[in-house]
Amino acid sequence: TLLYLFSFLDRVNIGNARLYGLEEDLDLSSDKYQTAVSLLFVTYLLFEVPSNIILKHYCRPSRWIAFISVCWGIIATLTGIVQSFGGLVACRLLLGLFESGLFPGLAVYLSFFYTKREIGLRIGYLFVSAALAGAFGGLLAYGIGHMDGVAGQAGWRWIFIIEGIPTFILGIACWWWLADGPETAWFLTSEEKKLMEIRRLQQIGVTDEFAWQDVRAGLKDWKMWAFCCALFGADTMLYGYSTFLPTIIKNIDPTYSSALVQVLTIPCYAVGAISYLIMARISDWSQKRGVYTVMFGIISIVGYAMLISDGGPGVHYAGCFLVALGLYVAVGLPIAWLLANNPRFGKRTTATGLQLMFGNCAGIMSSFLYPKEEGPRFIRGHAVSLGMVSFAMIVYAFMWWFFSRENKKRINGERDSRIEDLSEEEIADLGDENPKFLFSI
Repeated sequence: TLLYLFSFLDRVNIGNARLYGLEEDLDLSSDKYQTAVSLLFVTYLLFEVPSNIILKHYCRPSRWIAFISVCWGIIATLTGIVQSFGGLVACRLLLGLFESGLFPGLAVYLSFFYTKREIGLRIGYLFVSAALAGAFGGLLAYGIGHMDGVAGQAGWRWIFIIEGIPTFILGIACWWWLADGPETAWFLTSEEKKLMEIRRLQQIGVTDEFAWQDVRAGLKDWKMWAFCCALFGADTMLYGYSTFLPTIIKNIDPTYSSALVQVLTIPCYAVGAISYLIMARISDWSQKRGVYTVMFGIISIVGYAMLISDGGPGVHYAGCFLVALGLYVAVGLPIAWLLANNPRFGKRTTATGLQLMFGNCAGIMSSFLYPKEEGPRFIRGHAVSLGMVSFAMIVYAFMWWFFSRENKKRINGERDSRIEDLSEEEIADLGDENPKFLFSI
């Protein structure tokens, strides 16, 4: 959770730095700033799937996660000393490369320890940390902004330096602290390790090893592509909101100081964190993902409608709260949903990597939704976000209906022909095609 908190913080703190003179000091036009924001996602999405494959097939999780964490911590810190647009671009590209492996890797890593009934809450903790990163980043930016001129450096430089160093330290600690799986977990007793293995076998049979046939099966599965497209829509909201919330609030009332704007971002993120933590727990308890995803996505849609409206500053700030209230639920639950519905390790790895890769493609587009010249209303940015979230919720509503119908058919024995003349081991090897396997809905 701490790793993902600092990962998200290092990714979006460029939005906080914008209010403390980043564009002026580096002589960045609005287009150059948005380009620098977007380029992180180019390398991020290119290396997500390869990183997930490396995690299991070629490198121990503890070593790989520690390596990428140390590397992006160094890059995040060095962003504070760039002197030109070219230097900023280089740092953003490298930051995307090394951060790309973290979230998909952690999502798969958690599935080593938790069953599909438990995974939603654990993925929830990661997304809560993303919301906390926004709140924490706003609070830090408020304090660090007062360091403007310390050691002859601008306040925005200290934002990058101070927020990058903890990642480097945490990455080093992961080399020794992070277990590679239940069998090597130093915090589990031998009895607990055996129980973990039994739980895993009960859920996925003998399918916990990586196999290229699972990759091919994942690429042919239309359900995975539906989730990929939907996350693209939802992540348009995630990255547009997380990166540009300070800009949005600043333009709600131009008389707000930069320090006050940073403070006003904090309660928005806090609401998002609390709502997701509660809904992740309820989702695991009820084993329902789709209904809560759609419900909270609609709340975010209402929030964007308020931002587009002709209401005053109070209405627009309330809209920011509603967007945050639904944002993390609408983005986070479907990741746990897809994970739970792919019991074979190779297919699960492929599905999660591609889902997140598609989602992060939205980061490129969302970087261009809030140019300064379209302030203070940013109608286009809000309207595009509203439309993309609406598209995502339509897809998720359909998947909710499809999985419910398919489960009924399996319960009624309509898919039992798939396991005729198969041994128990062969049946377990079918993964989500096994008629005994019921989808999370």
